[in-house]
Amino acid sequence: MEGNKPYLAVILVQSIYAAMFLLSKAAFDHGMNNFIFVFYRQAFATIFLLPFSFFFEWKTAPPLSFITFCKIFFISFIGITASLDIYGIALIYTSATLAAATTNSLPVITFFLALLLRIESLKVKTAAGVAKLVGVVACLAGVATLAFYKGPHFELLSHSHILGNHKRQQNLGRVQSGSWIKGCFLLLLSNTCWGIWLVLQTFVVKSYPSKLLLTNLQCFLSSIQSFVVALAVERDIEQWKLGWNVRLLAVVYCGIVVTGFTYYLQTWVIHKKGPVFLAMSTPLALIMTIFSSAILLGEIISLGSLLGGGALVFGLYCVLWGKSREQRPKASLDLEQPSVN
Repeated sequence: MEGNKPYLAVILVQSIYAAMFLLSKAAFDHGMNNFIFVFYRQAFATIFLLPFSFFFEWKTAPPLSFITFCKIFFISFIGITASLDIYGIALIYTSATLAAATTNSLPVITFFLALLLRIESLKVKTAAGVAKLVGVVACLAGVATLAFYKGPHFELLSHSHILGNHKRQQNLGRVQSGSWIKGCFLLLLSNTCWGIWLVLQTFVVKSYPSKLLLTNLQCFLSSIQSFVVALAVERDIEQWKLGWNVRLLAVVYCGIVVTGFTYYLQTWVIHKKGPVFLAMSTPLALIMTIFSSAILLGEIISLGSLLGGGALVFGLYCVLWGKSREQRPKASLDLEQPSVN
């Protein structure tokens, strides 16, 4: 049973992310302003993480210099505030399924950005390098398919929707093709901002290695940034009120469960099995979201979404395989070579 815990953990992590896509979409469908949603989400995350940060890392944390603070402020804006605000707009235009599908492009986007910053290398004369290149191309093809091709629609269990507005989903799926394309590229832009955040964090962690405090500080700064953005966009006090409905549920869930609990769970999985093992479980969220969104939101799944999502998953595994191939110890590679004796 002990050996199965990492597998159960990644299933739980991807289930949490699938529920995040669904609840966020449901909250927006019920009229919640996406900018206000991001503010409340980050505020709840800040409050939730604060006692843990002080209890576990406050005494051992290094001093925070002004330059490091400015760096943290910048990556918080790019990777959290801007990424989540753009993601919210995109989700209004598209669907929970598409949001889950494009998440599979994140490792590919991150690798491409790391390549531009010369953190990663691409050796096209090796099998690993070819796999990475194929992964990037497959990712681009998947995004293009999601944006420009829909094909036949599959209305699986759409009559039994619980959280969504089925009629609205039909309009989004069949009429507003321009909005759908816009939403696809906004999701790609959101993931790009997230990828930039992942890459730049490698530099910030070196100067401020207290990861829990760093996460809490980023959530706090992002809540301030997102509050300013939301206040500039929405002045109606009624939009800021949270009732006992799906809007409050989505905010509390994303702020506490996704940002708080999932952070710890992912850290534990990476410690046990490594980052590649965690990244390879990403497509599970897409599979769960496809079926759950059809049941709960009444979403109409198109052939283009399935093909594009499949291309993104294929690209993900190509990049991960190439990366894991390059990271194999030299000794193990030497064992594969035939002996000359």
